[in-house]
Amino acid sequence: MSTPVHDENSELYQRGMEEICKQLGPMADAYIQNIKSLSPEFAWVNVTFPFAELYTRNVLDLKTRELCTVAALTVQGFSIPELKLHIRAALRCGASREEVVEVITQMIAYCGFPAATNALLTAKSIFEDLDGEGTPQKPPAK
Repeated sequence: MSTPVHDENSELYQRGMEEICKQLGPMADAYIQNIKSLSPEFAWVNVTFPFAELYTRNVLDLKTRELCTVAALTVQGFSIPELKLHIRAALRCGASREEVVEVITQMIAYCGFPAATNALLTAKSIFEDLDGEGTPQKPPAK
């Protein structure tokens, strides 16, 4: 049984990469390459489904989508690498640190203190990293 081959030049994949770059900035390519090194199929689906199909819908803005993602990952309680990625993306998409913390705080009612505390400490580490990098919060171009 062979692994399916997907066209990285397809419109769907290119739209997904454009969107992931808006949200993750310079770390987008490294993120996808890291996944691709283990599973090209997983990387292709990661680009095309959430980023080309879901994040490009026009009902919610990117900031709202990313804050929803932060909430969902907080409630899961075990997705710390993804939570780090999406906290950064939320900030890039215009969310303030206060909004990120408030979303995490709101999730205490749905996931309990351990998961929310893990998320809060994850946000704190991202904020400290950004402060150390001197990275300004800058929304992506529309």
